[in-house]
Amino acid sequence: MGMGGIFVLSILSILILGIIFIALIIAGIFLYFGCKLANIEDVSLGKAIVAVVGGGILSFIVSSIFSAVPVIGGILSFVFGILSYVWVIKVIFNTNWSKAFLAWLMAIVVEVVVMFIIAFIIAFIFGVGILSLMHL
Repeated sequence: MGMGGIFVLSILSILILGIIFIALIIAGIFLYFGCKLANIEDVSLGKAIVAVVGGGILSFIVSSIFSAVPVIGGILSFVFGILSYVWVIKVIFNTNWSKAFLAWLMAIVVEVVVMFIIAFIIAFIFGVGILSLMHL
């Protein structure tokens, strides 16, 4: 591989890391709002980002372990993956299980609402209406 290939790989690596960093900040913002809606005290964006990273890693590990269980592994990995993520929120924000679960759920709800708003804005900008989608 020549110098041009190494340069391109370096630029792509930097872009990918930048995208991951931006995605973590955005996910942290959603969790931040979820915590605020759940009335969790002492909430900060930094804690929310740490909870997103820690919750994501722990949830991945726990889900991977439980997915190996025959027959009911999918259900177990789903349930324990969520529980491990909520546990991380509970620990980082020093709150109880119900507020941590509510924060996790509100973060998802806020994220879905924002995605729909963005989708409608994009559809409006490009002139894609609901009726034209029905003819697909």
